[in-house]
Amino acid sequence: MAFLLEVLAVLAAAVVFSPALAHALEFPGKLRLERDGYLTVQRIYYPGFTAVGFLEPVSSLLALALLFVLPAGSAPFWWALIAFVALVAMQAVYWLVTHPVNRVWLKEQELSGAGEAFFSSGRREELETSDTAWTGLRDRWEYSHIFRAVLTGTALVCLTVVAAL
Repeated sequence: MAFLLEVLAVLAAAVVFSPALAHALEFPGKLRLERDGYLTVQRIYYPGFTAVGFLEPVSSLLALALLFVLPAGSAPFWWALIAFVALVAMQAVYWLVTHPVNRVWLKEQELSGAGEAFFSSGRREELETSDTAWTGLRDRWEYSHIFRAVLTGTALVCLTVVAAL
């Protein structure tokens, strides 16, 4: 059972890491875009990148499940605990930092039922959206994804170590 959980946890973390890493790698190029170009590019992520989003809580749950099947206090247990904390932190960054900006970017975009429900959920933060404030929103969104990539990459490495031990 532990082996299957290890494999599934590594696989889920790898899939979750992929879009976060892609966003981080786009960062230098996207900083060169003017406002209109940047906002046009932002629309390409929906719904494609959001399709992977359901795996984020699943990856956290898989890491948590590992904690229950690994011997408490063992080296694999501690690596799994670090992975779990990193995955939960990655979710917190999304909901507290990234999601409110997504809501701004998608405010005027037509979304399907599920997309509409998802992007209308969460914190009801009013963010400044004027022409002069867009760079603050851009920076908040971009840096949050770099931080999420670091957290998810950390989790992936830790879960790989668990599987190797």
